[in-house]
Amino acid sequence: MAATAQPNRVQQQQQVVKGRDHAKFLRMSDDTTMMKQIQATHTPDGREVEVKPIVQVIEDILNHATPAIDGTLYGNPPHLEALEDRSSQDGLHGILEELAYTIQKLSCELSCKCSGGGDAHATTMAVFNMVSHYSWDAKVVLSLAAFAANYGEFWLVIQLYATNPLAKSVALLKQMPDIIEHGNSLKSRFDAVTKLIKVMLDVTKSIIEFKELPSLYISPDMPPMSSAMAHIPTAAYWTIRGIVACASQIISLIGMSNEYTSWTTESWELSTLAHKVSSIHEHLIQQLILCHQHIEEKKQFESYNNLVRIFEIAHLDNQKVLKTLIYAKEDIQPLLQGNTKVNIEILRRKTVLLLISDLDLLHEEIVILHKFYREQIKSDVEYEVVWLPVVDRSKPLNEENQNKFHELQKEMPWYTLLHPSLLEPAVVRYIKEVWHFTKKAILVVLDLQGKVVCRNALHMMWIWGNTAYPFTNSKEESLWKEETWRLKLLVDDIDATIFAWVNQGKYICMYGGVNSDWILNFNTAAREVAKAAGIQLEMVYVGKSNAKEQVRKTITFINSRSLGYCWTDPTNIWFFWTRMESMLYSKTQHRKTIENDSIFAGVLTMLSFDGSDQGWSVICHGPTEMAKAKGDMILKCFTEYSDWSDNVQQNGFIPALNEHLQKLHTPEHCNRLILPGINGDIPEKVVCAECGRPMEKYFMYRCCTD
Repeated sequence: MAATAQPNRVQQQQQVVKGRDHAKFLRMSDDTTMMKQIQATHTPDGREVEVKPIVQVIEDILNHATPAIDGTLYGNPPHLEALEDRSSQDGLHGILEELAYTIQKLSCELSCKCSGGGDAHATTMAVFNMVSHYSWDAKVVLSLAAFAANYGEFWLVIQLYATNPLAKSVALLKQMPDIIEHGNSLKSRFDAVTKLIKVMLDVTKSIIEFKELPSLYISPDMPPMSSAMAHIPTAAYWTIRGIVACASQIISLIGMSNEYTSWTTESWELSTLAHKVSSIHEHLIQQLILCHQHIEEKKQFESYNNLVRIFEIAHLDNQKVLKTLIYAKEDIQPLLQGNTKVNIEILRRKTVLLLISDLDLLHEEIVILHKFYREQIKSDVEYEVVWLPVVDRSKPLNEENQNKFHELQKEMPWYTLLHPSLLEPAVVRYIKEVWHFTKKAILVVLDLQGKVVCRNALHMMWIWGNTAYPFTNSKEESLWKEETWRLKLLVDDIDATIFAWVNQGKYICMYGGVNSDWILNFNTAAREVAKAAGIQLEMVYVGKSNAKEQVRKTITFINSRSLGYCWTDPTNIWFFWTRMESMLYSKTQHRKTIENDSIFAGVLTMLSFDGSDQGWSVICHGPTEMAKAKGDMILKCFTEYSDWSDNVQQNGFIPALNEHLQKLHTPEHCNRLILPGINGDIPEKVVCAECGRPMEKYFMYRCCTD
């Protein structure tokens, strides 16, 4: 009985001491004096400890000890996964050999100081004094290693008790059979220890992560790391304080009698400590996030400047430029063509057209570009297209956008980026700031050496196709010198039927708009005039931009009344108006005005026609003769045909038509020009194509699902 009574008296004394100690623990939570004491013990001598391999061993011990609580104490058969043999890791043996004595001393300190129910703060400070010459991360790791050694030995005996005579004898000497027998009543206590161990390990890893932050991009005296480093001593203290508490709990079980106390104070202290250490961990994580953001910003700033420098210097080929833009590492093949992954090397010694867009790239854009891409393969022109999708990197690609990306990839016969995430933020910034990408797709041209010869050749591609190769500014200028405002420029290769009619000497009347009443009246009047003038007139409906559904209904209306020929393919209508916008963009880049450029004047007129709410018409004959007018003007002119019919006989139909249109012109008019969201320069001054006066500027925000 005496043997049993002695441990009970010791435990009662420990309860009293721990109660006083816990009250002090609460008072000292934010005690700056205590932090000064800790700082006073910190006298690092420059020695470096490679802590991560040690942490891995500690984790192995803690992870394989913890299942024993459920497996050994609570009746479930213990299932231990095969432990990775870390003894063969490079350098681990040497690291531990050098630190074994220190770890052993710390283990003994924890065992001795925690056995008598002493002051936990005093024990914690004793540990700090023993590791005074180490860095903060090493202090915590060495202390945790010392605890893990004791904790692992404790649970090893528990696990082997039933099967190993040596373990059974050791357990008997330490009176550990009582622990095994009464495991269920101790479960809450072990759970509290396990929870505290987990958060201590989390804090330890966070402290190590601060130590490993690259000094090239952030330093301890630089915010936000300076703010975080101020909290590291506090984090180290409460982690080691937690180690002391856990060690005390385990040691107090040895020699425990059959008479159990409720352990309420101990469990509450462990839970409070776990909450405290968990809060510290959350704060460190927030600081780490800020540090990583700072580092990423510095890296991206460096990458951006590097990208700027790369484009400023000459290269022997395009590989340096393309790898910096697309993907610099060698671990994957970053491009995809069809189902085949390829390396950037495949683009060496080739002109490369970078198609840059978001995931709202129009189907029509792909169709037309596909046509030119296919044609260049059969000609002497040689270039490759690479699609670089620009997405919002601040949030992961959701399933809808993933599907959009893959569907667009399937439509493209050229090379595409394997995944949008491969495009670095610095590259996206360069694309937006230097190449002025916003929403509309652009086509950046790189020559054989990777030099940018055109920041956006998409307008050249739309106007002239592969004839614009190699898509340089000088090539664009030479092409414009050869052009005049004529039917060929308007229609190009969109519709071969029109040029077949031209070759037959027929007149072509192209018209647009979505007003069915005007279209019916105009077609009727046009046929009557053509019959009276004795000319062959072919009517061609070319629709309206950005009004697919209205155009579709109008085409149905025209066909139902057999009013003439229509462009039924929406792609042709889209391409017609896109070419007009491209001509505007090109002429704007070359600083042309309606005063000095007839093509620019013609394009502005066509776009103002399209921007109005009424119809319009362009009537052509042969390669160059042309007349154009808004819907009400051309309809009035046709209804007054008898007034100018004699002039037709003398001067021809188109000259007579233009002359009468001029007579009908009045100063009163209201023209509206809606410029597309073009990338690049929007002209500060646009003059009216009808009267030459500067137009007023308004901003229009449009959302149209048609």
